[in-house]
Amino acid sequence: MSHSTERDYVLGTHEAELERLGVQHRAWQPVVLDCWKRAGITTGSKVLDVGAGPGYATADLAEMVGPIGQVVAVERSTNFVNALRARQLSNVAVHELDLMSDDLPAGPFDFSWCRWVLCFVSDPDLLVRKIAGVLREGGRAIFHEYGHYTTWQFLPSRPSHEEFRKHVVSTWKESGGTPDTGSQLPLWLKNNGFVIRSILPRIFCIGPNDYMWRWPAEFIQVHLLRLLEMGKIDTAFANRVRADLAAAEKEKSYILTPLVLEIVAERVGES
Repeated sequence: MSHSTERDYVLGTHEAELERLGVQHRAWQPVVLDCWKRAGITTGSKVLDVGAGPGYATADLAEMVGPIGQVVAVERSTNFVNALRARQLSNVAVHELDLMSDDLPAGPFDFSWCRWVLCFVSDPDLLVRKIAGVLREGGRAIFHEYGHYTTWQFLPSRPSHEEFRKHVVSTWKESGGTPDTGSQLPLWLKNNGFVIRSILPRIFCIGPNDYMWRWPAEFIQVHLLRLLEMGKIDTAFANRVRADLAAAEKEKSYILTPLVLEIVAERVGES
């Protein structure tokens, strides 16, 4: 189902955000590829990419499943769908739809992949139920979702960042989402015919020389512009946060990243 009007995210779908998502994906790519392999994705698999964005993970999935496999990517943002289709991946089908109001493409799928999507939808339990409905019995749902967002902090702490993080969480909730959906995900999975096969905490303590540093650093830079655009902060505060980030890099401080829960669950019963 296609929609002609753009449905924006609280983080935006503009060019700067598209580029930031690329940095984010590259930072997480080694972790994600390892996760998919351990979950069992391989040549010939049929995978549903839920909330695919501009298709960074989609492209990696397409390479992993090969020409005899298939990736079906679903995304609601027209800007992101256009970026995804521009990749012209022969074994990828793209559907522009809303995860809450539209049906998912018909399965059965061997796997689903969902990264930081449940935390942005208004009814995560409903989305888990929809995923269960299109996975084959024995199929596996793979999630990366925040379990405790406020673990994100500078070491030593910086008050401007603490305030910035509060603004992020506040606008997140105003948009209808909630950060820490990972902590409730095991219950939703159990209630929808899944058995959890693995849960791993993904949290990193990183310095400016680590590539992973670019993930939170780029988020701060891009989301400050978004908060200014939304009228949530003023320029003086934005400049203070930027100055503290620059100081942290110069002083070779550390960042503790938000706790992400990596959950692999197998569909074993009726949803």
